[in-house]
Amino acid sequence: MTPAVKTLKRLAVDHSVVEYAHDPAQESYGTEAVAALGVDGDYVFKTLVVMLDGTQPAVGVIPVDQRLNLKAIATAANAKKASMADRLDAERVTGYVLGGISPVGQKRRLPTFIDDSACDLDKMYVSGGRRGLELILAPSDLACVTGASFAPLGVSPKL
Repeated sequence: MTPAVKTLKRLAVDHSVVEYAHDPAQESYGTEAVAALGVDGDYVFKTLVVMLDGTQPAVGVIPVDQRLNLKAIATAANAKKASMADRLDAERVTGYVLGGISPVGQKRRLPTFIDDSACDLDKMYVSGGRRGLELILAPSDLACVTGASFAPLGVSPKL
């Protein structure tokens, strides 16, 4: 049981856990989750770690088929700028491995921002704390557990 699952159980948050066979050769973890679970990609979100003003880690939770708008997350966090955290920093501050970073149950609570497209959903999928493990829960419950706020963060990739 991962820290994310333990946290949701301890707080009695209504959720489901689903697993799928992770392919170690896969590098697009979110796309893999969508295909393996057979769900609409609008419901599956990825967890990204950024550095605000070069020093403060924060978390952005966006649909897997979008890119994180760094200016938007900086604005949401009242920071001057945001940059993607490198892999080692992301793993160190969250306690999870890349591709399995959950917004729930991190080593310490980081400022967290969820793309506002989640507000239109009754449920969303986020990483459960390891590759091949997803949590299904209401966006409002995720926000409550993580102390997150909603903001427009995602940008559709250019074709």
